[in-house]
Amino acid sequence: MEISLRTRAVAAMAGVAALTFAGVAAAETKLPSTLTWTAYDTGSSGHAQSVAIGKAFKEKYDVNLRILPGKNDVSRLRPLQVGKVEAVANGVGTYFAQEAVFGFDKPDWGPQPLRLLMSSKGSAGLMVGVAEDTGVKEYKDLKGKRVAWVKSAPALNHNVTAILAFAGLTWDDVTKVEFAGFGASWEGMTNDQVDAAFAITVSGSTKSVASSPRGLVWPALPFDDTEGWKRMMAVAPYYTKNTVSAGTNIPKEGIDGQAYPYPILTVRSDMTDELAQSITEAMLETYDMFKDGAPGAAGWALANQTFEWAVPYHDGAIAAFKGAGVWTDAMQAHNDTLVARQKVLIDAWTSYSKDAPSDEDAFVEGWAKARVAALEAAGFDPVIR
Repeated sequence: MEISLRTRAVAAMAGVAALTFAGVAAAETKLPSTLTWTAYDTGSSGHAQSVAIGKAFKEKYDVNLRILPGKNDVSRLRPLQVGKVEAVANGVGTYFAQEAVFGFDKPDWGPQPLRLLMSSKGSAGLMVGVAEDTGVKEYKDLKGKRVAWVKSAPALNHNVTAILAFAGLTWDDVTKVEFAGFGASWEGMTNDQVDAAFAITVSGSTKSVASSPRGLVWPALPFDDTEGWKRMMAVAPYYTKNTVSAGTNIPKEGIDGQAYPYPILTVRSDMTDELAQSITEAMLETYDMFKDGAPGAAGWALANQTFEWAVPYHDGAIAAFKGAGVWTDAMQAHNDTLVARQKVLIDAWTSYSKDAPSDEDAFVEGWAKARVAALEAAGFDPVIR
């Protein structure tokens, strides 16, 4: 699967689009009096950014945005799956839920018909932070060290797997320390229960470690390490090279790192086009009101959108981007392909589930094979096997 960015083209159009959009969208945006979405734990960047967005929505539209913190991908996405929230400010767990892997392959889940409204991508990185007192300088130095594993959080854990792969390591080369949630994993760093954990570099949870006697460092992912990047991208093809210059204990000159869109504002495919368009327009309209309200919030800028990623955009969001003058035919073609991939997955799940084993382990194992076979038969790369 090839994941590309068009931020240069978008940036070129964004200045004109912003003037056009600001003049017409305000009168058309219609939101309910209350919106609810889930996000990462309190203290995370995603939660803080959601709060800032909620403040802007309240000031401009008198809309109350309720933010429900979730410890892991399952607890964040379950309320969306059952229709109790409108959206999730999520991470790459959105991709895993679409693919029905890493915890979403159980009988009560399956491929989720998800759509994107917007996402954030700026100068922060999505990296493994390490306690400075360990003496770790490069990720290969993590061998034998304690690394956080967050229960029911495949997005976080798979990202660590990918970064370990960059260094030629696996989980067998480190000591896995389990935590109930993202916040707990970083508290564990402060309390000397673990030596390394994954986070966005601007997360509030990283500050406690940095200010503790342990200290905090972010080893680099050197762009010229071709083999390291090859190993890492084989595990996480949604990564992109990113010069990381924002975050706790990040040097002014920045470091070679990686990032993918986060937070990713995720909704169900059956959200009405009107609501999806209105939320997207509201995000664009209020950007100047919330961009400085939380670390990393500037990443929601129109010019920073990743329009050709791994999960399709909602038709309502596409309408908003067309109104802003930034949606292209190539983007639509890419989006149509992603929608088709989702259909292959959902059809394969429906067929497999009819005669699937009742034993959960056997169910998951059988689905893994059925998933790969269906995607390959349709001409898609399974990516995760």
